[in-house]
Amino acid sequence: MEAVLHESTTQGGQMMGNGCVTIGGTRGINNPDNLVCVGSKAENASRSKKLPLPCIQNSIDIWFDNVTYTAVQKALMSKTTKKEILHKINGRLPPGQLIAIMGPSGAGKSTLLDVLSGYRINGVGGTVYVNGRPRNLEEFRRSSCYITQDDRLQPLFTVQESMKIAADLKLPVDIGDKKKEKIIHNILGTLGLQKTKNVRAAQLSGGQKKRLSIALELISNPMVMFLDEPTTGLDSSSCTMCIKLLKQLASEGRTIVCTIHQPSAMLFALFDQVYVLAAGNCVYQGGTEKMIPFFEAIGYPCPMYHNPADYVIEMACGEYGEEKVEKMIQATSNGRSYRYFNDPDSLPNNQALQDISAKNSIEISENQLATSQFNQLRVLLRRGFVKAGRDQTLTYLRIGVNIVVSLMLGTLYWKAGNDGTKVLDNYNLLFSILMHHTFATMMLTILTIPQEISILTKEHFNRWYSLKMYYTSLTLVDIPLSVVCCFSFTAIIYYMTAQPPEMVRFLMFFISSQLVVLVVQGFGMMIGAYFNVTNGTFLGPTLCVPMMMFAGFGVRLCDLPPYLYWGSYVSYLRYALEGTVGAVYGLERGIIECPEDAYCHYKYPKTFLEAVGVRSDQFENDIIALVLFLFVLRISAYVVLRLKLMSIR
Repeated sequence: MEAVLHESTTQGGQMMGNGCVTIGGTRGINNPDNLVCVGSKAENASRSKKLPLPCIQNSIDIWFDNVTYTAVQKALMSKTTKKEILHKINGRLPPGQLIAIMGPSGAGKSTLLDVLSGYRINGVGGTVYVNGRPRNLEEFRRSSCYITQDDRLQPLFTVQESMKIAADLKLPVDIGDKKKEKIIHNILGTLGLQKTKNVRAAQLSGGQKKRLSIALELISNPMVMFLDEPTTGLDSSSCTMCIKLLKQLASEGRTIVCTIHQPSAMLFALFDQVYVLAAGNCVYQGGTEKMIPFFEAIGYPCPMYHNPADYVIEMACGEYGEEKVEKMIQATSNGRSYRYFNDPDSLPNNQALQDISAKNSIEISENQLATSQFNQLRVLLRRGFVKAGRDQTLTYLRIGVNIVVSLMLGTLYWKAGNDGTKVLDNYNLLFSILMHHTFATMMLTILTIPQEISILTKEHFNRWYSLKMYYTSLTLVDIPLSVVCCFSFTAIIYYMTAQPPEMVRFLMFFISSQLVVLVVQGFGMMIGAYFNVTNGTFLGPTLCVPMMMFAGFGVRLCDLPPYLYWGSYVSYLRYALEGTVGAVYGLERGIIECPEDAYCHYKYPKTFLEAVGVRSDQFENDIIALVLFLFVLRISAYVVLRLKLMSIR
């Protein structure tokens, strides 16, 4: 990479005159251990035909001791079950090497990666050390990143746009746009994405998506990178390209760890070191070139012309006997032995690592997220509005459905609002409007929120932004679209059904409807954040049934049994229906038009209000109640979202 790539660091960096870049912020400028050396100008010129491979002097050495992980499965109708997946394993992940975690299915590869990265914290035992000191998870996350197996990208944004958003969120504000563009240009060039920079992520191939996932995290130049199955779903050429890229990044001084299931011999040879698991135990740890000598040393030589990667997986599966697996565990001391490392004598001792850690701890501990909360909100709002403008499901379909439904209802209840013979029909219309707002808004929210959570989980864990700013932007971005949909729906149906042509009544009607939309949206966010799509689409409408029961539509509120009357207080539909009915028939409305040859029992609005048990002087209280519902449900949705992110880990 060119030097400009390393102007960005874990929290941003500054360029030095000698071709080096600081890591850890401005406080580390005078600290030589914080320099990323990219070589002199003469050296760089001599290597102009290929990418320079800088060294990161304050790289991170990781080892873990007696690490266990116990999965807990809770059930409503049965006892809680526990299963230990990792069994007091040990190991070391030195910097500057590309390390593969291998093993058969169910061996614990992804679990170990989750534990080491800090992605999984519940049920974890043992100790993870970073540069000789017990890992401080918050500090460690600032200098590392985790790239999931599935490429969680914004499908409606181009490669260039995605990189720009990542740069604005992950780099300090004082780094100008020109520097950010240079950083992006060099990363895309290094990863071979320049030709596709104007292509949306949804249209990229599998290999390009994987490289984009890596590129987004390289913006902050992490010292440690964890990748879960980076070659899954890729063809052999894309796999090779991806692993070669990771090897180049590791040679710059990074610690790069990835899980891989069963690589080909050529792909296996690209790794510097491998850590092999079998049923939660370590059966080999060391260099890829030393695996064959390892098998010879324990008396199980690898057959000639046999892929060592295939052979070690076969051994780990127990195809040659469980006693051989036990012997491999004993030979490696369950990961404690470094005998088969490429150069075990060159590994720094504990004191040397602690000295490095002490020098860098100040810079790490004082920096929080790279940018302020205001900047995070600004960037997230920009991303949200662009996404809303391109999302056909969330935007255009939503607007279209509201217009079509309003036209259908308007045609069905044509001029019912000013016809004394159709007062009850108009009452049914008002409730139908609330039902449309409830189910259309709730179902759309329940279906879209899980997709958002998938991307949120990755970006939030990698410290792109705070959850508070993400949730705030998510709420604010939807308000304009919500207002447009609700206003167009209300205006069309209000005119077609000949409701009272008074601005005050129209505004009261619109405000009641808009608050219902916002309340239901919060309800849907709470359900969608906690449950998957299948359970959410069932549970959402089901929970709306009690709201309908206590709305005062089928059974008047005054006719409810005393022991059930409390239900009306927790039904937002009760206040919404009362507000819309009051807007249409309250405010001392005059006599409703009645044909001369017809009997109009409810031509006096007061008579109708008494019949349905609605008070016309409660509009202010109804609005206050709906606003309280709005705040309670929105706050609850935020709490549920935070708990969801915690439960995943």
